[in-house]
Amino acid sequence: MSRWRKRSPRNNPLFFLSVALLVLFALFLAFCLSSTADLLRSLLPSSSGTLDAARSTQCGFSLRGERFLWFAPHSGFSNQVSELKNAILFAAILNRTLIVPPVLDHHAVALGSCPKFRVSSPTELRTAVWDHIMELVRDRRYVSMGDIIDLSVVTSSMVRTVDFRIFASAWCALNMEQACSGGLCCAISGTKSAVGNFDQCRSLLSGLQGNNNQCTYAVEDDCRTTVWTYLQDNDEMLDSFQAGKELLKKKKISYVRKRRSISKALGPGSKAAMSPILAFGTLFSAPYRGSESYIDIHEVPGDPRIQSLLKKMEFIPFSPEILAAGKEFALNKIKNPFLCAQLRLLDGQFKNHWKTTFSTLEQKLKSLELKPNRRILGDPINIFLMTDLPSVNWTGTYLADLAKDSTYQLYTMEEKSELVMQAAKRLMASEHGIRSSVLPRNYEGSRKKKACNQVLLPDILLFIEESVCSCASLGFVGTAGSTIAENIELMRKKNTCKL
Repeated sequence: MSRWRKRSPRNNPLFFLSVALLVLFALFLAFCLSSTADLLRSLLPSSSGTLDAARSTQCGFSLRGERFLWFAPHSGFSNQVSELKNAILFAAILNRTLIVPPVLDHHAVALGSCPKFRVSSPTELRTAVWDHIMELVRDRRYVSMGDIIDLSVVTSSMVRTVDFRIFASAWCALNMEQACSGGLCCAISGTKSAVGNFDQCRSLLSGLQGNNNQCTYAVEDDCRTTVWTYLQDNDEMLDSFQAGKELLKKKKISYVRKRRSISKALGPGSKAAMSPILAFGTLFSAPYRGSESYIDIHEVPGDPRIQSLLKKMEFIPFSPEILAAGKEFALNKIKNPFLCAQLRLLDGQFKNHWKTTFSTLEQKLKSLELKPNRRILGDPINIFLMTDLPSVNWTGTYLADLAKDSTYQLYTMEEKSELVMQAAKRLMASEHGIRSSVLPRNYEGSRKKKACNQVLLPDILLFIEESVCSCASLGFVGTAGSTIAENIELMRKKNTCKL
């Protein structure tokens, strides 16, 4: 024992090593405590506002007082708008807050064919949509559907909505600041990310864990098995359209399509009603062989509230900035009465029908030439042309002939034009998607606004072109079967352009 007491511990190399390790451990512990404190502060709910973010052992975060509806949009913009309308309808019927997605890239997510019973599963669609949304966030190309179309027409009093950025920030603690273009969005969405929340959020919102959790009810019924109805006396009856015998044999499938009441299956009293989040796959539906491919809810006289909503959803206009840009082009660029020609030539089935598309326009122009006032004035017929065929590829087409003919004056719009760029800047600065959303409780108003990093301006050329066409006083010629043409016709019917 005396031998150990006589030896000074400060002369022992192990002593210095021990002290160094203790110091490093103390510094590491202090750092961890500090980081943990910051993290915990970001997780704590505050006491005022609309949404309450609280810790949940299974969901990461739950939003108290709110029950949500999520879905997986796909294909082109018009298809995505159609699905959003159906989502608004479902949210109203099931009394849920709708999570509003961004505009997805054209055909970034594909469904398949309902009539051929060959579609991606709801889980596959939800996962693909989540991954694509995160791609938009990383590339700073995020623009909400609520920025492009005026959701206030249907959501002001009938349906509650929450922007996906706010939802992901509050529910998953994901930092969505890269998806923001304005100070309000940055203030709300720029929270600190919690470790592991990204994978957890992706898994739960996509339904990868099935329904074995207390957070999400993933709807796996799709157009192969289900046609959703509401207040009809045919629940669980076979739908009129079924897979044919040849298809059943060839594909070795056994799908049976039933008509099901959405309120009975997913409303009060159902297992789904207990889950904070109800997640669908696609909500696209269209008539086919006397039936609907997925949703058959058109008239609901037994529910005046839903019947009123259906009427309002017949037409949802673009945001004011888009409509104003179209009107400005018509007044200041074209100036005189004009015809609008929407020619879809490259996408899908339309690339095989050039002759028919051009023929329709040619007949319309001939009818205008025969009008008496045309013979007297001798002025060229003004044509606003919107087409997906680049002008460098017009050679040898009817469009090249029109461009050379002095009888006509063609007008087109470029994506990088000053008018389009300025309209995009005004649109993003307006933050319609965020302002129409349910806001989190920890938001205290404009004092919390902060500057955002610059984002890429969205491509809104197509939407402005549609707005220009709504102003065409000499008429409109659209491509048969094009949803874009259908929307323009509806805009003209509703007189969205008041010159």
